[in-house]
Amino acid sequence: MTEVIVSWSGGKDCTLACYKAIKSGLKVKYLASIITRSTGKLWPHLLTPEVLRMQAEAIGIPLLEWPSATEGYDDNYRRMLGQLKTEGVEGVVFGDVNIGNSFAVKHLNWIKSVCEPTGMDYHLPLWQDNRATLLSELIDLGFEVRILAADSTELGESWLGRKLDKDMLTELKIRHSLSPNGNVGYYHTFVTDGPLFKSRLVIEEWDRVFDEQAQFGGMGVWYMDIKRCRLESKAKPQFIFCPN
Repeated sequence: MTEVIVSWSGGKDCTLACYKAIKSGLKVKYLASIITRSTGKLWPHLLTPEVLRMQAEAIGIPLLEWPSATEGYDDNYRRMLGQLKTEGVEGVVFGDVNIGNSFAVKHLNWIKSVCEPTGMDYHLPLWQDNRATLLSELIDLGFEVRILAADSTELGESWLGRKLDKDMLTELKIRHSLSPNGNVGYYHTFVTDGPLFKSRLVIEEWDRVFDEQAQFGGMGVWYMDIKRCRLESKAKPQFIFCPN
């Protein structure tokens, strides 16, 4: 069975990509998160390693934390892949989407630039699906997805903590249809439950934090700063797999 890692942000796309990779027969050895040295958090979701570890524990796949400075990021990423190659890892799963993503070509070129020199295969399980289809699939599969970050202009702080459901999907579709450029607003997500999860992750305490330095399209970004969470047992696992 081919061993891979998943490029991990804790959000909906990497989670669904991980789910599809496992369903396709790949063996996920690690969830790999790049931790920014200057902040001690994952960028741009601003999640702490402690929260990411608990999420990984809930899923049952080890978290690989790889520290990196902004300068020399690509070279550092290649070093990580090179080390993993010596451990028998053969590929990387990414949650990138092609349809409706203006940065798709740039992201794909970056993926090739870090994987090909290290001899790593890359897997893009979501590449040919549009965002509305993927969001609907997440809901139908039973993933619990929360809005972790939202821009200050289009969405605002009231979106923080909201759960992805049919009502939100309808609202996003309306925003898309009314937008002159098709944008619905800038947001990131965090997954707390679903068919991948052995335990449910419960967020018990969080603060609203505004980061004016984020400056996405000239806008600051509101974030959920998760202070405390816990694992909650589930009566019956929805999806059985063996990560080891």
